[in-house]
Amino acid sequence: MRTRLVLAALVALSTGCVSQGKFNEKALEAEGLTKNLTDEKAARTAAEAKIKALEEQQAALNQEKAALETRLNASENRLTSAAAERRALEEKNAQLAALNDELARNTKKLAQAKEELEKKSSEYENLAQSLKQEISDGKIELSEMKGRMTVQLKDKILFASGSARVGKEGQEALVKIADALKTVRGRIIRVEGHTDDVPTGGGQFPSNWELSLARAMAVVRSLQDSGVDPTSLSAAGYGQYQPIVPNDTPEHKSQNRRIEIVLAPSLGGR
Repeated sequence: MRTRLVLAALVALSTGCVSQGKFNEKALEAEGLTKNLTDEKAARTAAEAKIKALEEQQAALNQEKAALETRLNASENRLTSAAAERRALEEKNAQLAALNDELARNTKKLAQAKEELEKKSSEYENLAQSLKQEISDGKIELSEMKGRMTVQLKDKILFASGSARVGKEGQEALVKIADALKTVRGRIIRVEGHTDDVPTGGGQFPSNWELSLARAMAVVRSLQDSGVDPTSLSAAGYGQYQPIVPNDTPEHKSQNRRIEIVLAPSLGGR
């Protein structure tokens, strides 16, 4: 461009159309335009470099943004997972607390039931004290559960084999039992007779039914004679049909031959 201006100036001078002053003016103008052009090129180059730098910076920022979004998503996922785990843990804790409460209630109920089962009545304590020696010798067994007390006597301390007559040893035991039963109120005293499965062989007692009932009646009469209120007494014979062990050995047969005195709550509560 500058070259063309200079040539134009020379042409003008050579033709004599332009004065020296005019020429100089044009030359200066040409130089100014050339400088402006150079400055504009430099500014453009600088602007392009700045744009390129900004584009690179933008690309880096986009990459950093993408990385941050990835980390944010991962954090959100972890937070979501942690929240879910926390909720699950809270639910488990709630379930565990409910189970602990239920266990505590059941434990309390069990303790109360056990205490009730183990609680002995005054009649039990009186009988246990009166029959301490007989119980210690294994002749009598005493038990109580849910308000039902049972005095179990081996038939050998009461009766001779095949007999329904109470012997001396049995009478002494029944007197002690009667002393403890005299003050009983609100109870039914039921005397139950039991035998083994050996047939009676006929005679006075055609079967174990008659033998077991006759023995129960003999005990009832003995208790009444010793002062027990007869209105609370009753007798039952079960023969061989309610054994406590199989009748397969002499020892088991002996266990099944027994008299049980059962004290149960009276419906009338006398």
